[in-house]
Amino acid sequence: MSRVRRVAAILGRAPLPVGAGTARSVVERDAVAARHNWRAVATGFAEPVFYLLSLGMGLGTLVGTVPAGDGVRVRYAVFVAPALVATSAMNGAVFDSTFNVFWKLKYARLYDAMLATPLEPRHVAVGEVAWAQLRGLAYAAAFLLVLLAAGLLPSWWALLALPAALLVGLAFAGVGMAATTFMRSWQDFDLVTLAVLPMFLFSATFYPLSTYPPGLRWVVELTPLYHGVSLLRSLTLGTVGWSTLGHLGYLLALGAAGTLVAGRRLERLLRR
Repeated sequence: MSRVRRVAAILGRAPLPVGAGTARSVVERDAVAARHNWRAVATGFAEPVFYLLSLGMGLGTLVGTVPAGDGVRVRYAVFVAPALVATSAMNGAVFDSTFNVFWKLKYARLYDAMLATPLEPRHVAVGEVAWAQLRGLAYAAAFLLVLLAAGLLPSWWALLALPAALLVGLAFAGVGMAATTFMRSWQDFDLVTLAVLPMFLFSATFYPLSTYPPGLRWVVELTPLYHGVSLLRSLTLGTVGWSTLGHLGYLLALGAAGTLVAGRRLERLLRR
């Protein structure tokens, strides 16, 4: 067996043809590994569904309608639903680009084995970000099917919700993996929870931005989940405008910057 094929076996029997020095090989390896852990992947979108049922449809019957921007008022469940799509994409991308990447980097030493193939650190970074992005997309797609069945997608613009969720996943996967390369132990992951939980609760997920004090609004507007929520909400409600392009640009720039930092950090950590 050749050196490349031996390493491919070490990587979990992932398809890694000789000379394949691209990020696609990393995605293929992760896809093969996910097939053996499909239950954990499949249940990842359950939490947003519970929030939709308890808050969107339960508490929503008491709330009535809420302002959704541009003078539009919608049922509370319709208001919350796109925010939970963005949350699903965030959850999938963050989990895979932080906990899983840290395990592969620090304990399984998987990336050291990958670099014995034609892969470069930048390929590893792009591949892992792409896989985390796809995991977030899978969560969002499953949740969108729930919303479709519940009649909570009132606009045809919602057809673009899935590629928008892919962009949300890119932003969080890039930043998540970049942050993971700086972590030294599992205790550092408390910081991940410290960042993700407040974003989930306060990024205009359950309340319109207008309900926040003026001094706090600009803080909310800096968070990536706010831009993801606003992007998904504008698409599902059909309130698309110039601000939609701003949300797109923010998420794309954040994802690209995070992936670039992750690639450079892996170069430093794995080549020393």
